[in-house]
Amino acid sequence: MKKKTGLSHIHMCVDRILTGEQKLRAMQLSIKENQKNQPVHKRLPGVSNHPMKMALETGKMWAKGRKLKICFLDGSKIQKQKVKDHATQWLKYANVKFDFNAARTKSDIRISFKADPGSWSYIGTDNLGIPKNEPTMNFGWLDDDTDDREYNRVVVHEFGHALGCIHEHQNPRGGIKWNEAKVYQYFAGPPNYWSKQDTYSNVIEKYSINQLNASTFDKKSIMLYSFPGELIVGGKPTLMNYTLSTRDRSFIKKMYPA
Repeated sequence: MKKKTGLSHIHMCVDRILTGEQKLRAMQLSIKENQKNQPVHKRLPGVSNHPMKMALETGKMWAKGRKLKICFLDGSKIQKQKVKDHATQWLKYANVKFDFNAARTKSDIRISFKADPGSWSYIGTDNLGIPKNEPTMNFGWLDDDTDDREYNRVVVHEFGHALGCIHEHQNPRGGIKWNEAKVYQYFAGPPNYWSKQDTYSNVIEKYSINQLNASTFDKKSIMLYSFPGELIVGGKPTLMNYTLSTRDRSFIKKMYPA
């Protein structure tokens, strides 16, 4: 039986991690997509550049002006329309386009509402490493009658991942200092039931600074979840953010300039 912590539950999305051949394929396609994704590091004498090492340092940004081809694998008319309505908020600031009428075989992003109970997305060009018959984004708790504010929070967050944005609490440029014992205890319980490794990968671990063009930590970012103060050294909770912050808008505009 899982031990209860007495804290309010956090419904979080999880990082979708590529491994093996998928990681290598995504790396190759990412560099082909945008030369700025090329790993930047010095080659030392006698040290080989192993492909998997390069994959860890490869960027994930789409080419600016890119039309991302998107298809729905399932879902009702209401679910699909709500996703379209909220996702386009990014287009006010990012020089990309969304085509929601793409054929599955030609798609870059494939959306499901039924893949599993969670919500998640692959990050940026990692989507290119996924077979065409599999979803790259899922909205497991969004139904026809889900509150519109929650739709906005979740859809904008997941499309942020699809454009290359990271979880803000894993920002390598500062951020949260965790009470790790309580973090592991909390996420071992409902609704996540994560292993210690899952919790480390999705909460505590920071992204590589070489891989991401991260801005300084933004407490108002749509990419940040609301964490109880009990999980944080100092006891100050983070906010539940429902809209793009000023820094979200400026950051994505910088990544995909007009």
